[in-house]
Order: sequence, then structure tokens, then C-alpha cells
Amino acid sequence: MKTQGKAMSLGKVARPRLYEQLMEQILGYVEAEQLGAGDRLPAERDLAEQLGVSRATLAQALVALEVLGVIDVQHGTGAVLVYRPSMATLLRKLREHQNRLPDIVEARSTLEVKLAALAAERRTAEDLAAIDAALEEMAAEVEAGDRGVHGDELFHQAITAAAHSAVLAQMMSFISEMILETRIESLGQPGRPEVSLAAHRRIAEAIRAGEPQSAAEAMGRHISVVSEVPLLQ
Repeated sequence: MKTQGKAMSLGKVARPRLYEQLMEQILGYVEAEQLGAGDRLPAERDLAEQLGVSRATLAQALVALEVLGVIDVQHGTGAVLVYRPSMATLLRKLREHQNRLPDIVEARSTLEVKLAALAAERRTAEDLAAIDAALEEMAAEVEAGDRGVHGDELFHQAITAAAHSAVLAQMMSFISEMILETRIESLGQPGRPEVSLAAHRRIAEAIRAGEPQSAAEAMGRHISVVSEVPLLQ
């Protein structure tokens, strides 16, 4: 006998993305091996072989875990566990990150474009030296096969300092941790460090030339490109 009543509307169950499945497997490995904070994960090549995936695919899962603060990845030393979360906690943090991405991009577009324009107007010889030093740092990191996260951070800090705006600098400081998430995420994409470095050089050239409009436009294009991160969206 059929049950009468209003039919239930069922939606499709979203299939976990591959990097989410890999994150779960990595956490399973961490749990099985009873790894704790400060313990090192296997080398990327070995871990990819154990999981039966390419290193490129594994890298996506590792970037996601790094963005969420679960691991710390240092060039040449591999991934170190920061803390051991449950998968439920990890997925919740992942969704929270995804939801705030548009707001982070909006804030960066608003603040950093203005900062670049002000830097072109107000930069001193010392400011230009700091910008050049940041470019050299990032170039060295990228040449060594690293992502250039530290050099990237130094460059944007140098631009902020060159703008000589205490209030804007304070606002940038307020969102710095959120920007770090997107920085790691963006520079973890194949070929992205080289693209970002080239964009930084164009921004620096406009600032050095004292061209506020060009500096603002170059920064705007840069923020637009680095915000195109399909991994965690």
C-alpha cells in the first residue's frame, strides 16, 4: 500500500572532490601512525605512491591542508604536521574558507590597488630598495623551485609601507592572515609563482616611474589573476 502525502524532494548528493578524498586518506594515515604536532609526513613522492595518485594531484590536497593550517610545508624539508584534526572539523574549516574567499578578494582589490597608486606618489629611495629586495627574494625562491611565498609577502608589505598611509596599513595588517591563506593557495598552482613574480616586476616598474594610474592598474590585474584559484572554490 502506497503512503499518501506530499512527496519528498531529494537533491543530488555532492560527490567529494578528489583532493577532499586524499585529505581524508592523509588524515587516516596520520591517525594510523599516531603522528602528532611536529612529526613529518612521508616525502611527497612516497606519499603519492602509497595513495596511488600523481604528485600533481597529491600537491592539491597538501596545499588545501596547508591553507587550513593542518600542515606546514617548507621547501626541501617536506610537510610537517601542525595539529591532527577530525575530518568533520577539516571539512567545516574548508567550507568556511570557501565562503570567505570572495570577501578576501574584494578587500584586497580595494586596499592594494589604492596602496599601489599611493606608493607611486609617495615612495622614497628606501621604499624602492625594500621593493627591489623583495623581488630578489622571491626570484631566488622561485629559481630554487620554491613557491616564493615569503618573497611574495615581503613584496606586498613593501608596497604597503611605500604608500605611507597608517590607516590603510592597519587595515592590511587586520586581514594579513586571511591573505596568507589565498597566497599559499594561489602560489601552489602550477606556473603561478613565475606569473606572480612577473606581475610584481610590472607593479614595481610603475611605482619606480611615479605613475599612480599604471601602478593601480598593474596591481588590479595581479589581484585578479591570483584570485583565480579553482582548488578550494
